[in-house]
Amino acid sequence: MTKHFLSIADFSREEIESLIKQASHMKHHGASALLSQKTLALLFEKPSLRTRVSFEVAMHQLGGRCIYLSPEEVGLGKREPVADVARVLSRYVDAIAARTFSQDTLRVLASHSSVPVINALSDLEHPCQALSDLLTVYEKKGRLFRLTMAFIGDGNNVANSLLLAASLTGINFRIASPPGYKIKPRILRQAKRFGAQNGSQIMSTIDARRAARDADIIYTDVWVSMGQEAEAERRRLAFSGYQVTDKLLSLAKPDVLFMHPLPAHHGEEIAVGLLEDPRSVVFDQAENRLHLQKALLVKLLTNNER
Repeated sequence: MTKHFLSIADFSREEIESLIKQASHMKHHGASALLSQKTLALLFEKPSLRTRVSFEVAMHQLGGRCIYLSPEEVGLGKREPVADVARVLSRYVDAIAARTFSQDTLRVLASHSSVPVINALSDLEHPCQALSDLLTVYEKKGRLFRLTMAFIGDGNNVANSLLLAASLTGINFRIASPPGYKIKPRILRQAKRFGAQNGSQIMSTIDARRAARDADIIYTDVWVSMGQEAEAERRRLAFSGYQVTDKLLSLAKPDVLFMHPLPAHHGEEIAVGLLEDPRSVVFDQAENRLHLQKALLVKLLTNNER
């Protein structure tokens, strides 16, 4: 049965920990041509910097290749049904990494694809980002279990994946969001179930200071994502008290890590200059997309031999 990666919850705690260790090994010791003659299709409905480049470089370093398919070329679900695109690409390539507006599009792709489908971002989750973030935390802290991560901001796709990832690996997770922008109740319930099994304490609050106090990691993301431009002013007003500043970071532990998936809006969700703060590991996160995705691609493409 073909293994897809649409959600963090598609992997167990053991699989996540194994991926992190393999990614760390590849980062420090290099990677051989494990995916020679393999081809990955990048099926994107949204523009990208880190996701596209990291997947393309990962496949190149593993001896394989990528084909980038832009929205104009494919017209996913418009020029051609999603199911038909999945069935055609399955005859040509060894895996599909899809960056879509809707999680439902990914589900249709996966249900009609005979090759692995990877969620490279959807409205519901960003699991490759979350796994890369765990790699970064593991590198900096030497462990995951019983650390505390505070997410300040929108209960969006990045927050969903981080919450699930934390609850699967024993990280305590706190999210502070304004009313109307909290994490989805279904995701919160799922995370609490995982947390009960893995020793994670989960908290959702509207109080950013409460979430940040004594945290090991403080994480934030943009207030206005792609496709939300019409809501920009309303969102900026709602999130005005949720900017990550030096004052907020001072509530956390002295060795706190500051994290952000990028792109960042300086002067909005983060204070100007925060990316250059010594506590920032933001560009380490960006680099680790490459190494984690190499480990992920090897796992999916060698465990799903046709």
